[in-house]
Amino acid sequence: MATAPRTLLADDHTIVAEGLSRLLIGHCDLVGIASDGPGLVAAAVELQPEVIIADLSMPGLSGLEAIPVLRARGVTARIIILTMYSDPQLARNAIEAGALGYVLKQAAGQELLAAIEAARADRVYVSPQVALGSTPPSGTPQIKLTPRQREILALIARGYRMKQIATTLRLSRRTVEAHKYEMMRALGVRSTIDLVRYAASLGLTQT
Repeated sequence: MATAPRTLLADDHTIVAEGLSRLLIGHCDLVGIASDGPGLVAAAVELQPEVIIADLSMPGLSGLEAIPVLRARGVTARIIILTMYSDPQLARNAIEAGALGYVLKQAAGQELLAAIEAARADRVYVSPQVALGSTPPSGTPQIKLTPRQREILALIARGYRMKQIATTLRLSRRTVEAHKYEMMRALGVRSTIDLVRYAASLGLTQT
């Protein structure tokens, strides 16, 4: 990473928070540590970090419940949920709510750093141990993707640009863009990040 992202950490377990702080040294500019949901919201509004790493289970507000509150308060930070629960539905709920990362505590280490890097590139990162399966988030229409569209969607989810995808798949850039916008039209979404979240719901971010 070119510059260390201003990062806010939220976890109600002091020992865990201290361990994560040590892990992030040299990789992030840790601007604060919150011990509960309301504290996370207050600190995020005041400090305006680039990245928020929040425990799923916290007093007051869970990391998941905090996401819409943070957005309503004007916090634009990329949010990574840290948890001990490998439930695929919880991961889908987190992504649907707007998180860009879902990392298991027992696999933190390099995975958390990978999640931070992915989030800064507006890509979704989910711990490989969490099998998201093929059920899209609730409210998301299911569309039938062609094999080519699945290839393109997987590369979009990995942060490839249109030109890179075209080169990788030996297609014209116009063809790649046509597939992308057809998928967006079918899903009724307007942004690449929405496509990435859909890709994560299909498990394509792990390919």
